[in-house]
Amino acid sequence: MNNQFLRLISLLLMAFLSSCTPTRVLDKVSLTSPEQWHHVPSVQTVSVDLKQWWMGFQNPLLNDLITRALAANHDIRIAKARIREAGAIVTIAESALYPSIDLFTSGGREKRIDRIVGIPGKNGIELITPAANIISGGLAARWEIDLFGSKHLEVEAATAQLAGAEEAQRAVQVGLLAQVATNYLELRGVQKRSSLQRETIEIQREKLRALQLFNQMGLANTADVASQETLLRTTEAALTAITSAEKNLIHRLGVLLGESPESLENRLVSGMERLIALPGIPKLLPSDLLAQRPDLRLAQTEVSMAAANLGAARADLLPKLVLSASGGFGALAVSGFPSLAESVYALGSGLTAPIFSAGRIRAHIATADARLDQVAANYEKIFLLALEDVENAYVEHTASMERLKQLSEAEMTAEKAYRLKDALYQRGAGDYLSVLDAQRNKLAVGEELTKAETAVHVSLVSLYRAFGGGWPPTPR
Repeated sequence: MNNQFLRLISLLLMAFLSSCTPTRVLDKVSLTSPEQWHHVPSVQTVSVDLKQWWMGFQNPLLNDLITRALAANHDIRIAKARIREAGAIVTIAESALYPSIDLFTSGGREKRIDRIVGIPGKNGIELITPAANIISGGLAARWEIDLFGSKHLEVEAATAQLAGAEEAQRAVQVGLLAQVATNYLELRGVQKRSSLQRETIEIQREKLRALQLFNQMGLANTADVASQETLLRTTEAALTAITSAEKNLIHRLGVLLGESPESLENRLVSGMERLIALPGIPKLLPSDLLAQRPDLRLAQTEVSMAAANLGAARADLLPKLVLSASGGFGALAVSGFPSLAESVYALGSGLTAPIFSAGRIRAHIATADARLDQVAANYEKIFLLALEDVENAYVEHTASMERLKQLSEAEMTAEKAYRLKDALYQRGAGDYLSVLDAQRNKLAVGEELTKAETAVHVSLVSLYRAFGGGWPPTPR
């Protein structure tokens, strides 16, 4: 009868608690989202796979680098370990919703000597009991009833922390993909510039030799030779800087892939695969960022966690009910006598309510409330930064595309000038130095064009990073 009564009470309490949490705090933050982007390019946007946006470059080497980075990057591994840690914290919080049951046992040997005093004319009488073996054991249960939802709110806070750890991993992944792609594309541009710079150096050396020969013949002065030698040495110094940047980019890629900095040097220095295509511009609205960007989703989980912690702190002002039960056995064995054994059980309950805590509880509430204000403001700030991030990426992409167009036209003009100069020289109507100058100008424009192409590629990576591309969004 007692067991059935306790079971019925437990079921009623759990049903009540699952539907009533009087100290709960709302975790909604009102955000104002623009309807459209202000600087979206005039080109047609397309629906693309944000999960694997880098596939739009159609570059097998880039695909391989990203696959290896996702498998071995240390930041990803750290983020996964934090998820496991947060999952264990959820289990700890959930355990407080259930009774705790402990096994207790004790044993020993006891011999008592008692002295009776107070008898006139006597020093006292000693009563010595026989030595006895005492053994006791059993089970003890304790359950704090979550009358006002404090424990449930603590579980919600821990669950939000777990969700935040998952979003943090996604944010790391988004950033990692952008870093690998950016460094790879910049490396490709640097290597192309290095090749053009070497061609320029050969042309400048040829012009220097020609000027030295003309100087010997009296057709050029020493100042022209000195100026050309200065230009040659300056170009060689620029090549040294480009070569250094190439090695630095390769080292950065190695670390991003979780390898030693020089591990990719042999593979990436030998040659670069050409890009076959450029990915399209994603067709997304500003409001889509809330579901797509992991940093925004992480900020939302921080708001939910802070709201749950505030509710749990407020619940500390309310009474707490604890139920307890224990049951077991005890045995007493005295030499020469039969053993004595008995079974015992106890049921109890206790109700506690705070009366005086020197302001500790209300200080905890004030702390949790201030924390909620902080993360709510941070959520709004991160959303504005996300909008800025996308708008800036659009502006950079548009500017780089315009610069690429202008330099493409300049390259055509430089090529035309070189061909005309060379044709005149072949017919004897022009001089050799003019041909070399035209060829050098063409290479100089080619180097600037390479920089513009790299800027276009990197701007697309920045745009996909701003949109939070690199993982499959899941509803929350």
